[in-house]
Amino acid sequence: MLRFLALAAAALFAVFPLRAADPLSDEARQAWARTQRNVVAAAEKMPEGDYSFKPSPQSQSFGELVAHAANSMMGVCSGMNGERKQAGVDGSAAKSAMVAAAKAAAAECEKAYGGLTDANALDMIEGRRGSRSRLGTLYGNTIHIEHEYAQMAVHLRLKGIVPPSSEGR
Repeated sequence: MLRFLALAAAALFAVFPLRAADPLSDEARQAWARTQRNVVAAAEKMPEGDYSFKPSPQSQSFGELVAHAANSMMGVCSGMNGERKQAGVDGSAAKSAMVAAAKAAAAECEKAYGGLTDANALDMIEGRRGSRSRLGTLYGNTIHIEHEYAQMAVHLRLKGIVPPSSEGR
């Protein structure tokens, strides 16, 4: 009977992969990877001449959205990495500067998300808005940048460009 149970357990482990060692932080990294990929791809897709486009006078321009996303990502993630930095772009910068800033900020965030584990997820981090858990800070960053990307997607659609998250559908 014992031998049968050992064989059954071995068969189950062969069929069902072991759970990830860090399921919470892996999920946070997966969500971030999708979000930052979409933001950078959107910044690359919009023609430079349309970076000043606003759907309405009260809206931010596409360039302002890219600059805000890059500056926010850099601030949050570099702060978590030990030295708060700025991306240093504004909505009037050239497309090439904004794309470079978005990529640099995404790389800084790769370090921050890469350092997240389930073991340190609840460590408290001091930020500009007070104390939050490491996991909460990074999820907050993902949610904020996903919101910025959603606005970028509207700008792209209004210019007849398919947003990166909708490609291949």
